[in-house]
Amino acid sequence: MKRIWLLFSQAVTVFVAAYFVVATLQPSWLGRGATTRSGAGIALLEAPPAPANAQPAAGSFSAAARQAAPAVVSINTSKAVRHPRSNDPWFQFFFGDQGAQAQAGLGSGVIVSPDGYILTNNHVVEGADEIEVTLTDSRRARARVIGTDPDTDLAILKIELDKLPVIVLGNSDVLAVGDQVLAIGNPFGVGQTVTSGIVSALGRTQLGINTFENFIQTDAAINPGNSGGALVDVNGNLMGINTAIYSRSGGSMGIGFAIPVSTARMVLDGIVQDGQVTRGWIGVEPNELSPELAETFGVKATEGVIITGVLQDGPAAQAGMRPGDVIVRVEGRKVSNVSELLTAVAGLKPGTAAPFNVQRGDKMVELSISPGVRPKPQRNVRR
Repeated sequence: MKRIWLLFSQAVTVFVAAYFVVATLQPSWLGRGATTRSGAGIALLEAPPAPANAQPAAGSFSAAARQAAPAVVSINTSKAVRHPRSNDPWFQFFFGDQGAQAQAGLGSGVIVSPDGYILTNNHVVEGADEIEVTLTDSRRARARVIGTDPDTDLAILKIELDKLPVIVLGNSDVLAVGDQVLAIGNPFGVGQTVTSGIVSALGRTQLGINTFENFIQTDAAINPGNSGGALVDVNGNLMGINTAIYSRSGGSMGIGFAIPVSTARMVLDGIVQDGQVTRGWIGVEPNELSPELAETFGVKATEGVIITGVLQDGPAAQAGMRPGDVIVRVEGRKVSNVSELLTAVAGLKPGTAAPFNVQRGDKMVELSISPGVRPKPQRNVRR
């Protein structure tokens, strides 16, 4: 037995030594690479050619990028800008007629329909005199603005081209923190770029960016020029429109924000069908619930949004809402601050009754309110 073990160990030693020599001098014999000689006569190691039907490497996002990237376009805008004092006679005397100067802008957009409809940010095209869209296949087209919604910072463009690549709309409501996502756009005008990251947070509000805020936060790198581009999942489905970043330097710091595709879809449908976005309105003056306001109105609630004013003959007043009521839920959806209440009410269909769970004193009351149409955006308007 001892002799057999000795022979086995010697055989293994010889095999390992032979393998090491071959791997060092002739790796091609082992299929680990091929030895070739460059034009300069230098011996090089090259990987064997991949099969034509080879699958992407584990963890690769190449399939998602191939699926979504063709539908993401680059948007170039220009507008004529005059010096603010160009009409001043003294300014013209010293500096002459400066005329209008062309100011260029850059952004991204997403083709969402074979008919040529493109989703982008309102701030990308706002005030533009000319808008040019460039596809990944190098085709270019002039775009016209179908409509804009400054409250969500979204705009709808349209181009007239055939055989357009179209992105698949996903369901942003099923996103979870930690999900992997890709951001696709044209940062700094260098050309289409794909970056990856995860969903860092959902339902971000009170950022002071838009009137209606419900942002997806991601750490996928988003830079100037990415605005209006696509945030997609690992299947290449559209989850959001990249809109803003938090940055001290002007570049990506790992905090980016995207408008959920659910919001973008509502804006798209409203603008294409009606020429505008119709939102719900109930006619109340909401405030953040604080201990001081709770004591003033004699409220026992610890969460929700307190109503400090109710518009006479408005939808809420007609349903029996009173000052001091605390709205806790709208259509079963919990509301914790004014921004969430504003978004929830805006999403209601005017003329269709919706349940509001309200705490009045130490009792819970359910009111059925039929929202009206939200007035045109104005400063200090009742919500």
